[in-house]
Amino acid sequence: MTEPLAPQYDPKAIETPLYTWWRDQGCFQPRGRPSPYVIMMPPPNVTAQLHMGHGLNLSVQDVLIRFERMRGRDALWVPGTDHAGIATQNVVEKLLAKEGKTRFDLGRDAFVERVREFVAETGTTILEQIRSLGASCDWDRTFYTFSDQLSRAVREVFVALHEKGLIYRGKYIINWCPRCLTALSNEEAEKEETDGRIWRLRYPLADGSGQIVVATTRPETMLGDTAVAVHPEDERYRALIGRMIKLPVVDRLVPIVADAAVDKDFGTGAVKLTPAHDPLDFEIARRHDLPAIDVMTPDARMSDLAPERFRGLDRFEARKRVVAEFEAAGLLDRVEPHRHAVGHCYRCDTVVEPRLSDQWFVKMAPLAQPSLEAYRDGTLTFVPERRGTEYGIWMENIRDWCISRQIWWGHRIPVWYCREPACGRTSVSRTDLTRCPGCGGPVDQDEDVLDTWFSSQLVPFSSLGWPDRTPDLGHFYPGHALVTAPEILFFWVARMIMSGLEFMGQVPFTTIYLHGTVRDTQHRKMSKSLGNGIDPLDVVDRYGADALRYTVIGGLAVGTDVILDPNDLESSFSTGRNFANKVWNVGRFILSNLDGPVRPLAGDYPDVVHRNELSVADRWIIARCEATVREATEGYERLRLNDAANAVYRFIWNDLADWYLEAIKPRLYGEQAGGDVARAVAVQTFDVALRLLHPVMPFITETLWKRMPGRHPDATIMLAPWPRPDARAEDPRALAEFGAAQEIVGAIRSIRAEYNVQPGQSIRANLGRGGPAVQAAIRQLKPTIQRLTKVSELTASDAPTDDGASATAVLADGTSVTVPLGDLVDIAKECARLGGEVDRLRQAIGNQEKKLGNEQFVSRAPADVVQREREKLAAWRDQVEVLTAKRATLGCAS
Repeated sequence: MTEPLAPQYDPKAIETPLYTWWRDQGCFQPRGRPSPYVIMMPPPNVTAQLHMGHGLNLSVQDVLIRFERMRGRDALWVPGTDHAGIATQNVVEKLLAKEGKTRFDLGRDAFVERVREFVAETGTTILEQIRSLGASCDWDRTFYTFSDQLSRAVREVFVALHEKGLIYRGKYIINWCPRCLTALSNEEAEKEETDGRIWRLRYPLADGSGQIVVATTRPETMLGDTAVAVHPEDERYRALIGRMIKLPVVDRLVPIVADAAVDKDFGTGAVKLTPAHDPLDFEIARRHDLPAIDVMTPDARMSDLAPERFRGLDRFEARKRVVAEFEAAGLLDRVEPHRHAVGHCYRCDTVVEPRLSDQWFVKMAPLAQPSLEAYRDGTLTFVPERRGTEYGIWMENIRDWCISRQIWWGHRIPVWYCREPACGRTSVSRTDLTRCPGCGGPVDQDEDVLDTWFSSQLVPFSSLGWPDRTPDLGHFYPGHALVTAPEILFFWVARMIMSGLEFMGQVPFTTIYLHGTVRDTQHRKMSKSLGNGIDPLDVVDRYGADALRYTVIGGLAVGTDVILDPNDLESSFSTGRNFANKVWNVGRFILSNLDGPVRPLAGDYPDVVHRNELSVADRWIIARCEATVREATEGYERLRLNDAANAVYRFIWNDLADWYLEAIKPRLYGEQAGGDVARAVAVQTFDVALRLLHPVMPFITETLWKRMPGRHPDATIMLAPWPRPDARAEDPRALAEFGAAQEIVGAIRSIRAEYNVQPGQSIRANLGRGGPAVQAAIRQLKPTIQRLTKVSELTASDAPTDDGASATAVLADGTSVTVPLGDLVDIAKECARLGGEVDRLRQAIGNQEKKLGNEQFVSRAPADVVQREREKLAAWRDQVEVLTAKRATLGCAS
């Protein structure tokens, strides 16, 4: 015999054992059904710890995969981790630093092995944490971007793109992180609005005949200036074109050149050119055959190409020295405040330095065009749509992608250079080379590794076995939905689309859901640095995974962020916790009132419940259940997940618990006939509600669903059929009649509350003869109305009564609900009390009017203080009106 449910819901007691049972039963694996539905997990870094951003993202993915699995799709959610080149190397280098070592002390091979050992020890931690949220991934298909299989795919893609001329090596200005000592892509150099300065510097003409003023936000770079550029049509400088400047501080002669790329309306219209440290300057310098002088070392100190007194200085210290020397020479024109976007390393937040360097690039324009067309022709759908607009703009203006990184942890670039000077061949190969294919001489592999995103862009197909044509690849590619944060739309999402089209001929997914961000109550993104994060594992430990999931899903309207208070977990997650408790209590109540087999509501069964056996309340809850099926299903389908979750919440809490179960208690307790029908309706509408709620709250729904009558021990709600709309359940008449009863009950309860009637005190009430729905409610639901409102006598009459003072409410159809007050209160005492309250308020109003009439107070007090005093006066006047109306209702003497 099944043990009774615990009196209180205890998630700790059910979640871990239930998750283990799901895995043991193979519930997360595809069932070989003909219609696949695939979600690829955005792979967290192997060094990552679960945070609320993960909690939100994983909850959304699991909601979708559970929904489609129940709808009969061959659902596959593929989990995985990313080797995270820069991030993981940084972690291990910090560990080495505690030992007093650097990676250079170990050497490349030993360092890479040290990182592998670290990843082997810690790399699965994040996956274990993900399981605690209830993620129904197929763990047998877990991928790792640095595995042998995915590494083979990475090399195949590199070589194939190189063979097509889409990968090349060149010397260009790239984003350089002086802390991580590596190049960064444009997307990895995150722009942050910063309050800086513009220094206007005077550059003297070499012949002493005058000067030209240039503006810069980075004065230290002038040590590498090789020219000044002006627009060829700028009349102010036309006569200076071709003349020479004597560059201050470094005493170098540089020319004034004309180039149409100069914006003559910005600043002074004259631009200092530092080709080694600015991308626009580099392009102008190439057109004019100007040299590039790199005055910075990789760690952003002044190099040996700077004047000797600056060598070794940090770039910001050099900036101060340069400005000081200009000021001392009388060549500092002026300094102005300037707010501008400054690139920061996405990993360590160091200010990025533009730097001239030999790097590997992917030509993106040929890859972007098909991806742009896939959006324009409707193949790709973005939710919310504005993200699609952003995607289109980025694709139209795409720049080549710098894919080489100057670190040791990652996929090493598969390029080998022949050491023989007479040969010097560069070879790109799918397999490791030990000898030069041209001359047989020794070779050296390129020192750089590939950008982490180069491998993660391939996971929609590499994780399924590509470049081999595996059964998984044939069945599960292309996928369907991609759920992620908007921050990686360009890092990852766009590149997956491009690589999918290039190597598979199809987009890897058709729906891209870019959900909001988890923020604190000050609307700041949660982060370690701000100390405003919430640990999802703490939430799961205190309230359970279902409470966390409901909280983030229920608050996730499309295009909006989720707001949580890191200083008050109780307020943030109480809604989810309280709802879980309510669902549990509803389940306990229903199960505790079963005394045998439950009759079916539909089907060809001898004991099926016939429609003429259903009461108005039965028909009403069945109709509400039907409406909830439609509303929740539409919400899940349209990715309005909060609408779906909240629809089921309202049905269980309001319709089922607050109204239907209360209405049928006399039948369940044997006080009225029809208990077997009531049980059948309660069980089967609750069963539907559990299935509708399961994608959001899997643990509690599975636990209760398995307790429902007739369940096989191995049955799981995960594979139960999704509820389908049934037009036979629609019942406008029952909705109107029970709805009228609800309105009557609400009106009487409001009167009881307004006059502080004790819960156990009975009252009388009269209803005016209303419309058909109200009349039907009185006729069929009168006992229910009386029981739910503690009304001893309920009459229906338009005739005037001699009950004296009474309280009246009016229903939507105009029906009056009247409650005699003489039964409830001592009218004389209540009149005296209300009169005293009115007198007190009027005195306060008089004093407040004098205060606000005092010109000195109004003119001298802060505006917000005056406004608060005015609002206080208005509130007191409103209270007087309400209390005066109450006195009139009671018939108090004026």
